[in-house]
Amino acid sequence: MNRKAAIISIKGTKLSSLEKSLLKKEKPWGVILFKRNIVSFKQTSSLTKTIRRCMNDPFYPILIDEEGGKVSRLSELFSTREFSQSFFGELFKKNKIKGKLIYKYYLETMCNILIELGININTIPVMDLLQKSTHEIIKDRSFSDEVNTVKSLGRLCISFLKKKKIASVAKHVPGHGCASADSHHKLPVVNKKTNKLYNDDFKLFKNLNSNFMMTAHILYKNIDSKNLATFSTYIIKNIIRKKLNFNGILISDDISMKALSSNLCLNADKALNAGCNLVLYCKGDIKESRKLLKNLRFIDNFTQKKTYQFYDFLR
Repeated sequence: MNRKAAIISIKGTKLSSLEKSLLKKEKPWGVILFKRNIVSFKQTSSLTKTIRRCMNDPFYPILIDEEGGKVSRLSELFSTREFSQSFFGELFKKNKIKGKLIYKYYLETMCNILIELGININTIPVMDLLQKSTHEIIKDRSFSDEVNTVKSLGRLCISFLKKKKIASVAKHVPGHGCASADSHHKLPVVNKKTNKLYNDDFKLFKNLNSNFMMTAHILYKNIDSKNLATFSTYIIKNIIRKKLNFNGILISDDISMKALSSNLCLNADKALNAGCNLVLYCKGDIKESRKLLKNLRFIDNFTQKKTYQFYDFLR
């Protein structure tokens, strides 16, 4: 499989001629859609079909970040504003059986819509634990401040998506709930003790049967004082891979976020060298996408093998 190790985004509701050429020539691993790309069911379905025709691949990975609540890329089609992960967490805490049932109804509807639109990966669940230090960017995106609630609903989400042939992306590994800053704007630095991180934040990602995981752009000062998690070989190899037992495809969070440098190519190299399998670029700038892809390596054998397994999963 001749694919570059990146997931890119596009600018508008249709592929431009330049974007079509870029996809065909540079062959990114996947494409992620945002609110700016979606105005109607018909248009979105047409867009995903066009992307797959460009790649000559009926299973080509097309992602979306549809969490519900304030992170809803489908809000032009219908509103899921009330259905944040914290909404379902509160239902679950009140009544576990009814809470799970209602969450399944929601996931069933959402998966059916994604299938109709031609989207085969959703970047959920958010497995971050809500804490006093949690920044506003994460708060209602977390299921709960209770470990068992996050664990139960996160695992339910992953298993239900699998049944519907939608791949999950658990995030933000190894845990963003402990950060008091927004990595979109600055680098969060966490000074929490290592044993507390393992017992609270990190263990929520352990043994998750998710197809993919997404890293946190966070500097865990007491674990790797020099490298944020996305750039940390130690965190990726010794914590995410070994201690948390994740053996799927690891995706970086957006490499254009302010927590990282302004050099996309350098960010991509650092992430891939540390052990990420794919990098994510979300701004949709065609010039930046072209430069990134031209300077980017192809996926390695591990990622190629896991991609073929993902295709088998979709069949």
